[in-house]
Amino acid sequence: MKGKLILEDGTVFRGQIFGGSNQTATGEVVFNTGMTGYQEILTDPSYCRQIVTLTYPLIGNYGTSKIFNQSYKSFVSGLVIGELCDNGSSSSMEKSLIDYLSMERIPCLFDVDTRAVTRKIRSAGTMKGVIVSEYTSQATIDEMMKLPIKRDVVTEVTTSDAYTIGSDDKDAPFVVAVDFGVKLNILDSMQRLGCRLTVVPAYTPAEDILEMNPDGIFLSNGPGDPKDVPEVVEEIKKLIGKKPIFGICLGHQLIALALGADTYKLKFGHRGSNQPVKNLQTGRVYISSQNHGYAVDEKSLRKLPLEVTYVSVNDGTVEGLRHKKLPIFSVQYHPEASPGPDDNLYLFDEFLKMMGK
Repeated sequence: MKGKLILEDGTVFRGQIFGGSNQTATGEVVFNTGMTGYQEILTDPSYCRQIVTLTYPLIGNYGTSKIFNQSYKSFVSGLVIGELCDNGSSSSMEKSLIDYLSMERIPCLFDVDTRAVTRKIRSAGTMKGVIVSEYTSQATIDEMMKLPIKRDVVTEVTTSDAYTIGSDDKDAPFVVAVDFGVKLNILDSMQRLGCRLTVVPAYTPAEDILEMNPDGIFLSNGPGDPKDVPEVVEEIKKLIGKKPIFGICLGHQLIALALGADTYKLKFGHRGSNQPVKNLQTGRVYISSQNHGYAVDEKSLRKLPLEVTYVSVNDGTVEGLRHKKLPIFSVQYHPEASPGPDDNLYLFDEFLKMMGK
């Protein structure tokens, strides 16, 4: 069935809706430049309430497999791609991408000029959009456009109950991981280092976390604007100086807010597995995987006890922070996503050493 992506400024991109479905989608339209990793993107909770455009022209050629899932389900609102491969091939393949999209009920618009979509977003910035069939009435489209995109989406992706995973050794490093939409690869990375982890919901009070007496606290990635969760920021303030803290992505931004810095929305965000970041201490450039639409304002750090450790080579934005006195550090990118493939895993080793001290 013919379909279209309509942006809030009226721009229309036409294609085919997967399977002849009349499914519709509403969300913030973003793009990802990764050549692979479409299943990880679909299951990354940080994409909650977003319509994701993949810039690579052929999607689905290696199918899908449970081992690549980053969460128990997909949270994306919709998928926009160029060519949809209906006959994937891989030794690990369990389902085709078409079967996976059907199972997860993800509206997919294909045969789209994704280069044009990307250029539009890069020039005009991210904006709301809808995926509809060609025959959807204008009245219905207008109603969809009027509906605001939900702001605090952390509540949709965080765990409802605390759970413990990892080493059974009582002497193993014990980490409390606060789940704002954590990716499974992050938890796996810490488990591989021998850690015992208790994963807690996003709104867990600081008192409850400290009562567990962890060796370290991890603040995870997650979707949305960090300023949409002021209650979380207040709880993080109570954790400052009490235990070593490591944050990734949204966790990085929340640490900055808790310490008095500011954040702002990027024009079109950083989303892809080929984002270069520079270590300001060594001068070395790392290729990183990223997925974020907000960044820490470097100007707001001038009078704070924080130093910038990494910056984006592309636009100079802050990619890492470290407290000058306390055992607290964070990165904006995803060291667990293996774009290097293992270049950035040393950050988990640093967290382990920090807990040891």
